[in-house]
Amino acid sequence: MSDPTRILYVDDESDIRLIVQMALKLDPNFDVRTAESGDAALNLLTTDGWRPDLAMIDVMMPGMSGPELLGILRADARTASIPVVFVTARARPEDVDEYLAAGAFGVITKPFDPLQLAPQVRDILSD
Repeated sequence: MSDPTRILYVDDESDIRLIVQMALKLDPNFDVRTAESGDAALNLLTTDGWRPDLAMIDVMMPGMSGPELLGILRADARTASIPVVFVTARARPEDVDEYLAAGAFGVITKPFDPLQLAPQVRDILSD
């Protein structure tokens, strides 16, 4: 059996974090952790040495936005190589182009189908 795929989901809305966590756990090979803010995500990534195989980050959060968090992750050698996917309702083509230009690996549009989220993430990881 292979090691589980580690996923970090960052969103300020607790109900969305719970839905995403439950949806991703439908895939038994996903090890999911969540954070309620960019600061909490940075704390998790820099203090306990846990490294996700993928970070899924909400774009619009109070305090530190998703794109700001991505910039900090890319600037730190410890986190620079973590693939980031934005999960957002702001997904006009020009928004998506901006996220990808900033270094995002992909974009998942809200609202999403919880039953399709794990296969969607698996597809992103296999690209």
